[in-house]
Amino acid sequence: MAKKHLAFTIGRRKRSVARVRFLKGKGNVVINGRDFEEYFGRSTTKMVMKQPLYLTETHDKYDIFVNVVGGGLSGQAEAIRMGISRALQEIDPNLRSALKKAGFLTRDSREVERKKYGQPGARKKFQFSKR
Repeated sequence: MAKKHLAFTIGRRKRSVARVRFLKGKGNVVINGRDFEEYFGRSTTKMVMKQPLYLTETHDKYDIFVNVVGGGLSGQAEAIRMGISRALQEIDPNLRSALKKAGFLTRDSREVERKKYGQPGARKKFQFSKR
């Protein structure tokens, strides 16, 4: 029989979307069926993802299962961070002020600007020749 999850939330950043499920446990984090240590190579992305857990001192209380798609690894790590923060807030509303102060509940809406026609990029122009 499947275990009942404590919280199910979604975090987004750039093109990444992370679906996060929390279960009572010992602190295991599984991302797309792989251990998070294996999934994220760089220590900075691991640290970014775990920030809300260490801030609220809940890193060994819950097992976290994440399904993340889109974007690059840093965008995915930040999307997971937001999903974890939202789940912690859902489980214990008293944690909201600490998470909000750290900026983990604020959606970073910055996206890549689209390329325009007649230009090599979003803002850059082709070289101008007067003669």
